[in-house]
Amino acid sequence: MEKKIRVLIVDDSAVVRQSLSSILEADPEIEVMGTASDPIIAVKKIQKEVPDVITLDIEMPRMDGLTFLRKIMAQHPIPVVVISSLTTKGTEVAMKALEYGASEIIGKPSMNPDVFFKESHIMLCDVVKAAALSKIKRINPEEYAQQRQAEKPQPAPAPRRETTIPTANITQVSPKYSADVVLEKGNLNDVIVDTETVIVLGASTGGTEAIRVVLRDMPEQMPGIAIVQHMPEGFTRSFSNSLNNISKMEVKEAENGDKLYRGRVLIAPGNKHMLLKRVGKEYFVEVKEGPLVNRHRPSVDVLFRSAARYAGKNAIGVILTGMGNDGAKGLKELHDTGAHCIAQDEQSSVVFGMPKEAIKEGAADDVLSLDKVTDRLIQLVKMRNK
Repeated sequence: MEKKIRVLIVDDSAVVRQSLSSILEADPEIEVMGTASDPIIAVKKIQKEVPDVITLDIEMPRMDGLTFLRKIMAQHPIPVVVISSLTTKGTEVAMKALEYGASEIIGKPSMNPDVFFKESHIMLCDVVKAAALSKIKRINPEEYAQQRQAEKPQPAPAPRRETTIPTANITQVSPKYSADVVLEKGNLNDVIVDTETVIVLGASTGGTEAIRVVLRDMPEQMPGIAIVQHMPEGFTRSFSNSLNNISKMEVKEAENGDKLYRGRVLIAPGNKHMLLKRVGKEYFVEVKEGPLVNRHRPSVDVLFRSAARYAGKNAIGVILTGMGNDGAKGLKELHDTGAHCIAQDEQSSVVFGMPKEAIKEGAADDVLSLDKVTDRLIQLVKMRNK
């Protein structure tokens, strides 16, 4: 990028402000234009100079981050990266932040945040760059609240035990591995028996709302859907629960060995890869550790490659909005087995990175606006069922 991305850091922790500043400033494409210990100070800085991206803590004095975010998105939309503590309350608030227009989430452990940020420096810079490229629209909080109230009610999920990410498990990202480190490429000439249709979907920046749009009007008895959304550990449970509230299908965070069948959607847990597997004609998922692939865990490429091997032409692949190229090569492998593959178009993508790379690979049979994806999936399933 010719012009540096100007970032305003808003966090009440001096340690976090200092850590983020030093990490972001070390990237030649990023400039920290200032820091603020609370939203009131941040507003004064924004009035003097508008940043390209804001990193925003949720729990702060004088004004909480969610209120500040709603005001920004309603009055002067700016890309926002939310930094939220890894607690049950923190993850639920972070989901609200995404609904109100935040571009990305970063999980902040309660212990040793300085060590966490330093070990995750490439991921942090990538997230800021993705936010800078994202299309931001003005949000009307009242209309959004009315829309959510009209969605399908569900019993409140059981509270999840609060956890933090052990810093020893956060690895510094230097090599950029392909899906080979998790699953070797299969032989495309392998005979794959006809079995149930299965849908595999991948997304990143902007994907939380895109996935919500795709699932909202999905019929209850659609084929099983396996989804990788780039999201930190601790947040995918809340994300899955929020999707379950608006979908006719059952949506849950995947656990190792979960079966994938009609009417069920499985979301890859943060910080774990998810692979589609099959025994006979029954699908299930394997959730496992492993190196970051394309700087991500979970990786879309890993899911798509496993679908190419174990489902082949029985699968339908979908790649939605997101920065980078994760999923592009995997979708091409899936496409080459005879599977039908869909990419989101540029106009409706928050960031036209992953779909663009998939299209360049020749992996997309359809390039569709987000609001057309669900109807196309329904149509493809009906055609297969004839």
